[in-house]
Amino acid sequence: MGVLLLGLGWTWLSRVPEAGNADRLPSPRTGFPAPDFVAESSRGERISLAAQRGDVVVVNLWASWCGPCRTEMPVIQQLYEADFDRGLRVLAVNSTVQDREADARGFAQELGLTFPVLLDRDGAVTRRYLVRALPSTFVIDRHGVIRAVIVGGASRAALQSAVEPLLNEAP
Repeated sequence: MGVLLLGLGWTWLSRVPEAGNADRLPSPRTGFPAPDFVAESSRGERISLAAQRGDVVVVNLWASWCGPCRTEMPVIQQLYEADFDRGLRVLAVNSTVQDREADARGFAQELGLTFPVLLDRDGAVTRRYLVRALPSTFVIDRHGVIRAVIVGGASRAALQSAVEPLLNEAP
């Protein structure tokens, strides 16, 4: 009887939330709306994910001390440069709550990043996306739906295969 109650409890707790509770998803995942956020860039601009609607967006959460982040970031920069005109946008969200702003800025400058580098000073974006490992990358379609999640350093092939079909979809 206890196993049955435990199973029922687990089923209830792990159910898919109703559409009206999209911002309370247990974890951002493929096929569900990407949680919106607003963060300040390293240049002082306030940038929101919602403002990118209509474009394909790569949201990458990272830190300057993260080895896989350092390996992955030049790949993201190359994709951004190659596909910006096709509607690819990148929001590189530094988990500043686990990093230092000066280190994040130095990292971006050293690697010549030209896309927005956002600072998650209070950890709100990191928590909202339930990030457990860095880097974590979310590929979001033109309608704001997460279409791929890549945890750990992503190769060019993995990112390209996630982004390319979305860029080919009509806006």
